Amino acid sequence: MTATPAQQAPRRWWFAGWVAICAGFAGWSLAGAVDRAVWAFEVMPLGVVLLLLALLRRWRLSDLAFGLLTVFFVVQCVGGRYTFAEVPVPRALLDALGLARNPVDRIGHFCQGFVPAILLREWLLRRLGLPRGAPLFWLVTGCCLGFSAGYELLEMAVVLVFYPGAGPEWLGTQGDPWDAQWDMATALAGALLAQLLLRRWHDRSLQRVAPEGCARAL
Repeated sequence: MTATPAQQAPRRWWFAGWVAICAGFAGWSLAGAVDRAVWAFEVMPLGVVLLLLALLRRWRLSDLAFGLLTVFFVVQCVGGRYTFAEVPVPRALLDALGLARNPVDRIGHFCQGFVPAILLREWLLRRLGLPRGAPLFWLVTGCCLGFSAGYELLEMAVVLVFYPGAGPEWLGTQGDPWDAQWDMATALAGALLAQLLLRRWHDRSLQRVAPEGCARAL
């Protein structure tokens, strides 16, 4: 099956909108960042990935993948500007939801599993040509959990090296001794839900850039 021009790349308006939104939020986040070191840690890694995708157009992701990356980057920009533990959430809203701590950090870690699950699924389907099914599902899930655990270890290393006297504050644990474990559990839930809820939508989005038989289009 031969791919048409419409299938070979995401829609131009979609790509342009994605770039504009990401650039705007990055500038807004950096301009008001309360801690530039935190901003760099939270925003720059994903920002570098997005910049590479913008410059190297041969890496053409599906529209769904681009959209999810944009949402994830916006969340990281908000956390980078305020630090996740200090993102301004109305007290009335927290009380109405029965929350004792700022939930934005958990939202960020949920995205840390939800978005990479779709990206990894896309890469495994298109680049390696893995078949859809249970092995793909659990491989993606395990990799996302490993990524989340690796991020927690990286945070620990940064604190031990650069902020040995301010670990809880820099990590934003908000008094929760199980913060790292909950972060990983939240990312795991995100990876599972992304595959369960978006699998068919993702398959349809993939048809635009990688019709069946074009496993190595990425």
